[in-house]
Amino acid sequence: MPADWLWGLLGGLLIGLGGAVYLLANGRIMGASGIIGGLIDGTGRTSTAERLTFLAGVILLPVILRPVYRPFSTHVTDNIAVLIAAGLLVGIGTRIANGCTSGHGVCGISRLSLRGMVATVFYIMAGGLTVVLFRHILGVI
Repeated sequence: MPADWLWGLLGGLLIGLGGAVYLLANGRIMGASGIIGGLIDGTGRTSTAERLTFLAGVILLPVILRPVYRPFSTHVTDNIAVLIAAGLLVGIGTRIANGCTSGHGVCGISRLSLRGMVATVFYIMAGGLTVVLFRHILGVI
């Protein structure tokens, strides 16, 4: 098995473990868009420290683990406008779907949530259509 697949498997296992620990410790789903959204719109005032700690871990852990990883290519576009548009569209989409990949995909599916499964199917289809449109038809990524 190629090493890249092993790193992906390890990352997936760690995300699943993190979701399980977050649920068991806090009684809440580890949905990144909800955690960040609660900081932005003020609905998460009662758990601000917990939300900031989660966000700090998401940002700092890759920096801390950087010496462990070898350089790799992400194939991300250099077009800043496309990156900004993609980020805004993902943010809008997670608010419309009431959750993101960690909330619906990781935590929802593992809890056998029908809503999580349906949302996951739709965002994977939307992602596939987006790649076809922007890469293969428009050629911008």
